[in-house]
Amino acid sequence: MSEQKLKHFVPTPPRLPATNEQNLLRRIQKRCFNSIGNSLLTISVLVLIYYVAKSFLDWAVFNAVWNAATRRECMDISPDGACWAGVIDWFNGLIYGRYPDEEQWRVNGGVIMALLWLLPLMTRRIAYRNSILISWITLYPFLGAYMFLGGTFGQDVGIIHMIFTSLAAGYFILLYLNWMLCAAGQPSLPERLTPLTSKLFRRGQHMNGFLLVWAVLSILCGGVLAQVHLEPVPVDRWGGLFLTLIIASFAITMSIPVGILLALGRRSKLPVIHWLSMMLIELVRAVPLITVLFMAVTLLPIFLPSGAEPDKLSQVLFAVCLFAGAYMAENIRGGLQAIPDGQYEAAQTLGLGYWLTMGLIILPQAMRLMIPNIMTSFISMLKDTTLVSIIGLFDIMLMARNIANDKNWIGLHTEPLALISILFFVMCYGMSQYSLNLEKRLKAHRS
Repeated sequence: MSEQKLKHFVPTPPRLPATNEQNLLRRIQKRCFNSIGNSLLTISVLVLIYYVAKSFLDWAVFNAVWNAATRRECMDISPDGACWAGVIDWFNGLIYGRYPDEEQWRVNGGVIMALLWLLPLMTRRIAYRNSILISWITLYPFLGAYMFLGGTFGQDVGIIHMIFTSLAAGYFILLYLNWMLCAAGQPSLPERLTPLTSKLFRRGQHMNGFLLVWAVLSILCGGVLAQVHLEPVPVDRWGGLFLTLIIASFAITMSIPVGILLALGRRSKLPVIHWLSMMLIELVRAVPLITVLFMAVTLLPIFLPSGAEPDKLSQVLFAVCLFAGAYMAENIRGGLQAIPDGQYEAAQTLGLGYWLTMGLIILPQAMRLMIPNIMTSFISMLKDTTLVSIIGLFDIMLMARNIANDKNWIGLHTEPLALISILFFVMCYGMSQYSLNLEKRLKAHRS
C-alpha cells in the first residue's frame, strides 16, 4: 500500500505570487523608521535638508534682487539676497561672449541647424539613416563654421571650405526632402531616379541616384550661398557658452575616431604602431589637461611652417582632441579586451579581413559594452573645457569672472558661478540620463 501511494503522489497546486498591499506610508515606515537608529538618522537628514533648502531659497529667490543698476544698489535693497540683476545685465555676454549683437542670429541658427540635422534619426525607415550621424560629424562643421565665421565665397571663404559647405547644405536639404517623402509614404528621391540611373549605371543604381541628387542640390546651394555675404566675425570675438559648446562638441565628436585608432594601434602586432600609440596615450594621460593646453599654445606653432600661424582656438581644439582621444582609447581598449576570442575566430571563418572584422563585429560590441565609461569621459570633457579660460579664451567661465571686474558689478562672484553650476548640472545630468536610456534600449534590443 505504501508503494502504491508513492506512485500516485499528487503535488500541491502552485501558490500565487505575493501581492504588495503596502501603501506609501507603510513603505516609508518600513525603510526609514524601522528602528531607533534609522529613525534618528532620517529625522536628522530631513532637518538638514530643510535648513539648507530654506537658506538657499531665501538667498536665491525670496530675498534676491532682480532689477538694479549697480551692485551697491542691490546691497542697499537686500544685503542678504542674491544680486541677479548683474547676471541679467551680463547674460548676453555669458551666452555669446563678445559676438556682435546684430550677428547673434547666426549662432542661434547654427545651433538649431545642428539639432535639426539629427532630428531625422527618430525615423527608422528613412533612406541612408546610418549616414546621418557620419554626415553630421564630417559635413556640419563646415556649414557651421561658415555661419559663425561669415564671409563671402571665393574671397573670405577658401575653395575647399566652399565645396564642403555646399555639400553640407545640399545634404541637409536632401535629408529633409527624403524625410518628408518617407513621412508621406512615398519613395525617396534616389528611388524616383532609378529609371534614369539604371540606364547610366549597371550597378548601384540607388546609391548613384543618391549621389546624383546630392550633387545637383549642392551645386544649387553653392550658387545661392555665393550671392550671400555674411559679415566676418573673427574667432577672438567668440566666447561664452557658445564657445564652450563648440570646444566640448569638437572634443566629444573627435574623441571617438581618435580613440579607436589609438586603441587599435596599441593592440596592433606591428611594433612601431604599437609603441607609438602606447607612448602617445601614456604621455597624454600622465599630465593634466592644462599642461596639454599650454604645450599646444606654445609648442605647436614651432612645428608648423613659418607662414602658418593658427589661431588660439585651433590650437586648443587640437589639444582637447588629443587629450580626449587618449582617454577614450583606454575605454575602447577595455571594451575590445572584453570581447571573447570566439568572435574573432568566427569572423576569420567567414573570411572577413581585419577592418571588416573590427567594423562589423568587434567594435560595435565593444562600444556597446563601454557606454557608461564613454559617457563618463564625455561629461568630464564638457566640464574640463572651462580650463581654456586660463589661456585667454573668453569662454563662459572667463566671462563670468569678468562680471566682477565691471565697475557697476565689482565683487559679484557668487551669482555668476551659481548660474554656471546650474547650467553644467542640467547639461551633465541630461547626458547621463541619455546614456542610461541608450544602454537600456540596446540591452532590450539585444535580448
